[in-house]
Amino acid sequence: MSTDGHSGIVHWRRSMWNGARCEPVLVTLCPDGLQVRDRSLGTVLQADPRAVTCHLTRLGTLVLTVDGRRYALVGRGASLSPVPSAEQQRALEDAGRGSPEPAAAGGAVDQLFNGGAAALMRDWYTRLTAAGAQLNQRA
Repeated sequence: MSTDGHSGIVHWRRSMWNGARCEPVLVTLCPDGLQVRDRSLGTVLQADPRAVTCHLTRLGTLVLTVDGRRYALVGRGASLSPVPSAEQQRALEDAGRGSPEPAAAGGAVDQLFNGGAAALMRDWYTRLTAAGAQLNQRA
């Protein structure tokens, strides 16, 4: 992958109901690819951004679809969710291009009740669509 891009840690909702299955993932978006890595830096997803379909829900979940598989990403995990691993933190620091905060701050309600998680996911949605991801118009 190219070195020009953006990285950040978000959470992958592997289960709608089990907060312990909402795990941190390191997302890296470069002009030539999107990569999502788990806590041990194993590849969860790697694709050309133009092969990704994305949808942002009203509650701030970014749903990515690649090769028929869906990945629900959220800006913060549940109270039961594991914390980002030291490996993920180091990889983010080594990339030198990550940002813990979105480019645009969220609204007061998002900041108060959700720690700005919806704004973070809107930022990723904007970056992905600018990189060529297709929009999913389903509600």
